Amino acid sequence: MSANTSPDLLKTKQHFQILDGLRGVAAVSVVIFHFMEIAQPNYEKNFIGHAFLAVDFFFCLSGFVIAYAYDNSRLKELGFTTFLKLRLIRLHPLVIIGSVIGLLSWLFDPFSNLYAKYGDINAFLMFITSCFMIPYPIIRERYFNLFHLNAPSWSLFWEYIANIIYALVLVKLRNKILWVLLVIGAVLITYETSKSGNISNGWGGDNISAGAIRVFYSFLAGMMVYRLGWIIKSRLGFVAVSVLTLAVFLFPFSNKWNFVSEPIIVILYLPLLVALGAGATLRPAFGKICKFSGELSYPLYMVHYPFIWIFFSYLEKYKPTMDQKAIIIPVCTVLLIMFAWLILKFIDEPIRKYLKTRMEKSL
Repeated sequence: MSANTSPDLLKTKQHFQILDGLRGVAAVSVVIFHFMEIAQPNYEKNFIGHAFLAVDFFFCLSGFVIAYAYDNSRLKELGFTTFLKLRLIRLHPLVIIGSVIGLLSWLFDPFSNLYAKYGDINAFLMFITSCFMIPYPIIRERYFNLFHLNAPSWSLFWEYIANIIYALVLVKLRNKILWVLLVIGAVLITYETSKSGNISNGWGGDNISAGAIRVFYSFLAGMMVYRLGWIIKSRLGFVAVSVLTLAVFLFPFSNKWNFVSEPIIVILYLPLLVALGAGATLRPAFGKICKFSGELSYPLYMVHYPFIWIFFSYLEKYKPTMDQKAIIIPVCTVLLIMFAWLILKFIDEPIRKYLKTRMEKSL
């Protein structure tokens, strides 16, 4: 950052509050989906079987928000290094926090001793690679995740890469070139869905390339929604747009028709949702809800999965009935929301405030 850079450049631009609210709706949906895919592995019988598309929604939102915040010369004034520091301050504390929680759940899972098979060295390597966002798929008994201690980190891995490429390349490209890249991305999304049967991959050591395809298209789509001014002004409020968002996650999963429905949702519908959310009308009664939902979304996303592994171990050991699962899942979801709020207020926010203050003082 230049010595002449104003501290005002470090301030976050005004949020699109309904988009913040939708991010929280998507994060809660992901938590429920992760419980349900363990409780009911057959996605066709899973009532929220398409909630994995929340990741594509997050990528699209990210492209929109990053373009909104850093296009129009702000990135040039800040410089690449400062941009990267700001993104690390925003994102990385919870990467570390999630890794710590993941390590503790791995070592002290009350229903499983799987850690004993892999030993302390692998536990250490999983923790270090998780903290530094280095893919390390090793646990084949549990889906061969890129980041076993905190599985959702796979999408943060691609988020970081997208942010870096944006700052080095995409921000400089004209819209005509972005259109070409967007068409290529749409073709790749269609190809991946046809090849794999759905677009849910990207999280595992044997399907990592799908993650690149998903972020490639959706991040670019979000950028283009902002750059082309595709913000659809309407009287739709937070509730209405939330219903339209939930419709994606509740859309029936079909092994027969996913190759058609999922590309349509990702290529067309999710960018439309971002455009609608950005232009929707926020009624005063929902302002605090959207703020809370937006603030909670990232912590909830980044700290919930270690407890999904404990749920997995519990199911393996005790084999509860579906009626018992129907009680456990909503109760645990509420507890995780409360836990994520505590992590946000007492760990994440203080750390980010401290780091941001140090950066401002360095000016």
